[in-house]
Amino acid sequence: MGPKEDMLPPGWEDLDRQMGQLFMMGFDGTTVSPQIPAEDATRLVLELQTIARDAGHPVPLLIALDQENGGVNSLYDEIYIRQFPSAMGIAATGSKALAHDVALATAQELKAVGVNWILGPVLDVLTNVRNQPLGVRTTGDDPQEVSQYGVEFMKGFKEAGLVTCGKHFPSYGNLEFLGAQTDVPIITESLEQLSLTALVPFRNAIIHGLDSMMVGGVSLSSAGVNVMHACLSEQVVDDLLRKDLKFHGVVVSECLEMEALTHNIGVGGGTVMAKNAGCDIILLCRSFPVQQEAINGLKLGVENGIIGRARIEQSLRRVLSLKAKCTSWEQALNPPGVPSLTQMQPSHTSLSTRAYNSSISVLRDKNNILPLSNILEPNEELLLLTPLVKPLPASAVSHSVTEHLSMSLDVTAMDRTASVLSGESVFKELGRSLSRQRNGRVLHTSYTSNGVRPIHENLIDRASAVIVVTADANRNLYQHGFTKHVSMICRSQFTPSGEHREKPMVVVAASSPYDFATDLSIRTYVCTYDFTETALEALVKVLYGEMTPMGSLPGSISRSQKLHQARQHWLVESWNEERDSHALDSLLDSIRGECARGERSELLGVTSNSFLLRREEIDEAHFVVRNSSTQALYGFCSTYYFQSTGTGVIGALIVDPTRRKLGIGNSLHNRAIRTLLQRKGVKRFQLGSRLPGIYLGIPSANPVERKKLRQWFANLTWNTALSRPVCSVILRNLSTWTPPDGLIQGLQNADVAYDLVYGWDYANSILDHIKTNSRQGVIDIYKVALAGAPNCGIIRATRPGDGAILGSVVVYNQRANLAEHMPTLKATRTPAGGISSPVISPSVGEYATVMQGLVLLAIKQIRKQGAEAIIVDCVDGDSNYDCLSGIGFTTLHSFEEVNCDATSWTMMT
Repeated sequence: MGPKEDMLPPGWEDLDRQMGQLFMMGFDGTTVSPQIPAEDATRLVLELQTIARDAGHPVPLLIALDQENGGVNSLYDEIYIRQFPSAMGIAATGSKALAHDVALATAQELKAVGVNWILGPVLDVLTNVRNQPLGVRTTGDDPQEVSQYGVEFMKGFKEAGLVTCGKHFPSYGNLEFLGAQTDVPIITESLEQLSLTALVPFRNAIIHGLDSMMVGGVSLSSAGVNVMHACLSEQVVDDLLRKDLKFHGVVVSECLEMEALTHNIGVGGGTVMAKNAGCDIILLCRSFPVQQEAINGLKLGVENGIIGRARIEQSLRRVLSLKAKCTSWEQALNPPGVPSLTQMQPSHTSLSTRAYNSSISVLRDKNNILPLSNILEPNEELLLLTPLVKPLPASAVSHSVTEHLSMSLDVTAMDRTASVLSGESVFKELGRSLSRQRNGRVLHTSYTSNGVRPIHENLIDRASAVIVVTADANRNLYQHGFTKHVSMICRSQFTPSGEHREKPMVVVAASSPYDFATDLSIRTYVCTYDFTETALEALVKVLYGEMTPMGSLPGSISRSQKLHQARQHWLVESWNEERDSHALDSLLDSIRGECARGERSELLGVTSNSFLLRREEIDEAHFVVRNSSTQALYGFCSTYYFQSTGTGVIGALIVDPTRRKLGIGNSLHNRAIRTLLQRKGVKRFQLGSRLPGIYLGIPSANPVERKKLRQWFANLTWNTALSRPVCSVILRNLSTWTPPDGLIQGLQNADVAYDLVYGWDYANSILDHIKTNSRQGVIDIYKVALAGAPNCGIIRATRPGDGAILGSVVVYNQRANLAEHMPTLKATRTPAGGISSPVISPSVGEYATVMQGLVLLAIKQIRKQGAEAIIVDCVDGDSNYDCLSGIGFTTLHSFEEVNCDATSWTMMT
């Protein structure tokens, strides 16, 4: 007698009952038939479980479902079931936490209708991204990334109470298709190659507690391996999966109704092979005669001794263990149903919107044509060209799995339509959505394998911008050819006067992002990963600038493009004032000219001289990338080392708008960091400088540009997540300005005295106050102010009893030396004064009162000199802004100041 844990529970002695647990079978229809039970969400699942209980089943049914999201939703209900991005769409968000939350929400909805087993996650690695059927159903082509997201999906599924099923072992990520349906797709990689790439996510999922595994119906053909069907191979299931990868859960076969298997082996023989290979559950789709053939084949195999009774019982124990994890009669007969779905709907709707909004990826926008609202006038027409496509399938490898998933007597899977709308319908809705979001007219027509027709040419000629949508163009080559043809037409446009002018064109990959991922001739390329309604709604927001695109292409292609750009090393030279001043002024003019309509450039009033401090206590070194033949500057970077605080600063990094994304910025940045690391005593680095006050950090007024710049600097090791807001603010119409009601009275009641002082006689006490409270550059600004009388002074707030300084600000006019380094003052084009670097002692209880008192006295002083405006630079957005806005100041420029420890770059030395 075997050990006690190997004994079957009471009631499982009958062989037919044992074998009934080992099939997953489907059928047509949505009601219970005399042959096999079926589905219609909660009601039908409950009916199935009730039938099973009344028939004397010791344990409930397993109800299994494919619910991969994106275009693969076997269960969809417009009211109660939410749409979420595909696996690759989730990976494009870059958020593992979001992956977990979406998996949890997906599983909670399935649990509500009575499903207890989800056929996921997909763990295939796209080791060949072209012509693969999986597409966005998998995370991407990086084994580690697929592993990480796979584990997060698993955790979410399990947290909701479902058991999991990894698929499709050993991989569907690099298949060779020979053409005929009777031919089995082939894996040509060796087991060693698979172990290094494709098997990594499966191995990792097993370590983290994967409950079951689906083994594919593909063949393997390489050195040492010659397998006709993986799920029928003992070498794949028992040896590779069970022994090598140490998987002890339930193994499910691929559907044995696939044409290649029925043609080559037959379902009866295939069932016997699958059981002997080590599969616990045999998957069959919907043909009742085929299912009978499979059951009879298994019985005959046992009767003839080909299949040992011990193997049947071993599989049964695994299936019963799986059921114990996820169901009981109490759960099976009391599904939460629609009330639970209704309760979840608001939070899941919000999660769906957030996930899709975070996934849209702009891979390229070389000509800066996004958002379209910046380049299209209301009277101009926008053309949308979309392919005629079929609904997204629920599965992709075999024709049988594409059309339907499975249901069984005792292991049941449900299926409905795979997508909400057909491709044609959803693209029509995209056209309507584009129309609703803009005043101008949107033209929309489809295209087919017939290519560019005269109607397309006429519409392209008529429109002012063109959007071409593709959906798996690498598998539907006509889409690839059509898009390239339209691109050629758009790039060959001329104005009525004969001047060449490229017509703006956006290509949107609405499924696989690999359609044009590496084709740099497609200059503006956006990926949505799905062509569901929710995905395309998010796309419209991105195209019109209502939302900043936050997604990025998962996997190696995106990284290799970044590395390729970083490897383009430009010759960086030290700044030469005599040689480069005029060229820098020209570069500044070109950047100001690129500023979007309605935006105020941070470089207004800036000249080449604005960057030069010429102070002994500040080490400055500036760098250029230039054309030595024409003397033109392609890029400029200013750096400063403030000895007083041990801070190395990148004060500006600017690149010719026509030469961006060529590695110029990377080359300048690397040279700047290397130089700053050589400064003795450097402790930290800062992005943005208060002296000179040109860029206080990363410009943040334009959300799209802000995101791009934050990501660019993050890729260069800056910790942008710890940035702090800082801004310049302005008070206009100074001659007619009056203080808010009650302000002066409140200041008079406070026990604080204010005075204005000039010169070095006051330096010791002021600088002691500054040293205990200041940030980079602030003490240097005060030193400039102390030397700048009579055009520059310092206003103090003191305690009347002992004269202790409670707060201070610098006040100056346009004739002050300090104004040379604060170009926003000159850019006002009106008589103006400046307030700089407020410093309030931490011991002050009434922070806002002291701050407003200092500024009020500064306003009084500046107004005496006939100024019409006041600018306050270096305003900390988290403390000082509210004090100033209450007086009447408004934001002029906003930035994000970034600080990093110097050790972040010590590896470069």
